[in-house]
Amino acid sequence: MYELDGVRKVFAPGPAALEDVSLTIGRGEHVAFIGPSGAGKTTLFRILNLTLRPTAGRLRFDGGDASALSDAGLRQARTRIGTIYQQQNLVGRLRVVHNVLAGNLGRWSAVQALASLAVPRVAPAERALAQVGIPEKLWARTDELSGGQQQRVAIARVLVQDPDVILADEPVSSVDPSLASSIVGLLRDLSASAAKTLCVNLHTVELALAYFPRIVGLRDGRVLFDLAPDKVTDELLGELYAGHGDAEVPFERMPGDKNPYGTACRPLRGFTR
Repeated sequence: MYELDGVRKVFAPGPAALEDVSLTIGRGEHVAFIGPSGAGKTTLFRILNLTLRPTAGRLRFDGGDASALSDAGLRQARTRIGTIYQQQNLVGRLRVVHNVLAGNLGRWSAVQALASLAVPRVAPAERALAQVGIPEKLWARTDELSGGQQQRVAIARVLVQDPDVILADEPVSSVDPSLASSIVGLLRDLSASAAKTLCVNLHTVELALAYFPRIVGLRDGRVLFDLAPDKVTDELLGELYAGHGDAEVPFERMPGDKNPYGTACRPLRGFTR
């Protein structure tokens, strides 16, 4: 689905946000990206969702050169990529049904969008909300929901969009830690059932190791490692976070516990980054 070859991104003035990033992400693959604050994870996701162009290097999306796409081609390609943001980007004063149906905006005309505000077609929103476990919130005001419920609305919006790729940028940083695992698990399960490519930025190392078969560690805009979770050692994590306030030793392993990828862990001293 993605091929990145020597991708570099610079925001002048300043150092490169990404430097010589080369990755291949297969169709239907699930990948977690971890690393300290400022490592370049969000910049990388903005390149993956085609809202930023690399300063140098090559990006291919589904076999085609992204730099060769026309404006119309870019708009079409973006409809195939659903992004879940840290702050959800929901309109609080609107009903949940309207925020969920906003997943159609990339393929609706302005007239269709306005008509949906007046008379929403509720069936797609009902199905999506049932998938994320809050069907009863269809007509609730969005700003009256809890943080975890709002994040589920954001996921339902992407389900209505029905993209080939789901990019989730820090999707659980604004929810209670007790809900984070259920939301990450929900994203993984929904993506797996529909054979969608899933890429997630996570500050919480233990969630990445527990729920994803491939872990990419970013530091200072470069890929430090790209490994299966059972190959991500304490030493590698120490190197990844060294010198940052996030954590030098962010977790300890719990070999007796079980999870899909054989790596269980818990944070030390409350660290999740």
